Amino acid sequence: MLYFPAWKKAVVILACLAGVLFSLPNLFYDRVERANDARKALEAGRTDPGLAEQAALWPAWLPSGLVNLGLDLRGGAHLLVEVELADVYAERMDALWPEARKALREIRDLIGGFRRVDQGGPELRIRLNDPAGMPHAVKALEALATPVGGGLLGAGGPDIEVEAQGDEVAVRLTEAARRQIDESTMAQSLEIIRRRIDAAGTREPTIQRQGRDRILVQVPGVGSAEEVLALIGTTAKLTFHLVDSASADANTRPGPGKIKVPDADDPQRFYILEREALITGDRLTDAQPGFDQQTGQPVVNFRFDTAGARRFGQVTAANVGRPFAIVLDGKVITAPVIREPITGGAGQISGSFTVESATRLAILLRAGALPARIKVLEQRTVGPDLGADSIAAGERAVVVAFVAVLVFMVLAYGLFGVFADIALMFNLAMLIGALSALGATLTLPGIAGIVLTVGMAVDANVLIFERIREELRAGKGPARAIELGYERAFSAIVDANVTTLIAAVILFAMGSGPVKGFAVTLGIGILTSVFTAVLVTRLIISIWFAARRPRTLTV
Repeated sequence: MLYFPAWKKAVVILACLAGVLFSLPNLFYDRVERANDARKALEAGRTDPGLAEQAALWPAWLPSGLVNLGLDLRGGAHLLVEVELADVYAERMDALWPEARKALREIRDLIGGFRRVDQGGPELRIRLNDPAGMPHAVKALEALATPVGGGLLGAGGPDIEVEAQGDEVAVRLTEAARRQIDESTMAQSLEIIRRRIDAAGTREPTIQRQGRDRILVQVPGVGSAEEVLALIGTTAKLTFHLVDSASADANTRPGPGKIKVPDADDPQRFYILEREALITGDRLTDAQPGFDQQTGQPVVNFRFDTAGARRFGQVTAANVGRPFAIVLDGKVITAPVIREPITGGAGQISGSFTVESATRLAILLRAGALPARIKVLEQRTVGPDLGADSIAAGERAVVVAFVAVLVFMVLAYGLFGVFADIALMFNLAMLIGALSALGATLTLPGIAGIVLTVGMAVDANVLIFERIREELRAGKGPARAIELGYERAFSAIVDANVTTLIAAVILFAMGSGPVKGFAVTLGIGILTSVFTAVLVTRLIISIWFAARRPRTLTV
């Protein structure tokens, strides 16, 4: 049991050194963080002065992973938003109207005249001039239904239901269709919010769904919640429309097939645009801030995918000499005249941009448009002072627990207690190193998990050393007592730690936020504790025993 093959010694030593190496950057947190941010900026092609100097603050050949500090430690922004799912229902009904109109026109001789009477909303209402044709209208509209994708071979049922109400027919989404829309809208909203925040360079945000239509966003390290809201609170729906009139006022009524849209810079000025968009922003593949070569003003350069570039080229070729409007979230940003066909698939958005606003718009366009508006339910900024106090308190707790355990082990087990203390130091280094390598987020409950790990780390050593004492009292020699101590304590060590590890896994699977942080630190701490107690202390004791060959043993 005291014999260690060379390969096993190498594995244990390398594991300990790796733990120390990966935990090392956390001793120089600010320096490493600045170096990492500078390297990311350089990789993204930025050439800001001083970036190379900041990147050199930490050697590139050393590990640079850090334990990310959570919102309660670092400060930052906390937002709880609600996704306006009703907007998606209304858009679905608007998209259905052209199909419904075409279907009813084909049976006009049976139903007479008709017109849409709703003002936009979760249902489509159509009034017939001749109520006698209602059965034919209902049948034609029901034929537009498609199976809900959630069901096997369409077993989810139709996506719309049609109901006759006097001289009007109402078309609305079924419950199954609403559930499917809710799930896809929330999944898309989560992904787009995550892409927007990641593109802004923030570290380890928490973005998770809560309930049916709410999203929790926590971003450590930002100055205020308004900064985050400026990124995620904008729908960023980009469309391109042909301009019918560029000098309308608030009293102008758009004609059939037209829409009235305000100017982004002058709310009193309106444009009359073609309702149907020439192309939409979902065809964009890239958007980057830049400067106009002629005016030097900040602009946003964009590029379409292959299909979008082809469509854009066709539209501009067919409308040379006409102005077209670039509309962002229901406001005209700019309305240039098409001078020549734009066939390269690239273009430029100009307006009253600052460098910051152009950069933010580029981020929004790259991330994509939110499928629906969001409403802020809760918004607060957590100050860094509270986080600093929490970090200081956590550090004191870890130090006090660490020192207390070190002293206890020396007083209780003498030299073997010193060996256990050395293993405990490696255990803490390996725990911090593992959290750094995984990029885990540390919160206050996570610090509690570290403190708990420090206290539990020597449990295995206590079991082993007590078994060695029992074997010595039974008359066994030093070498045999050590061997039997490790052998007979191993099953108890495994049982105790496996049950705790199961609890940590359950906490991680069923908990959220800080509970997950506690579970992660506890789970990793259990693994490192068992490794250091069973292997590291054995290696130290075996090296000491081979060098000293004691005839008697005091534990």
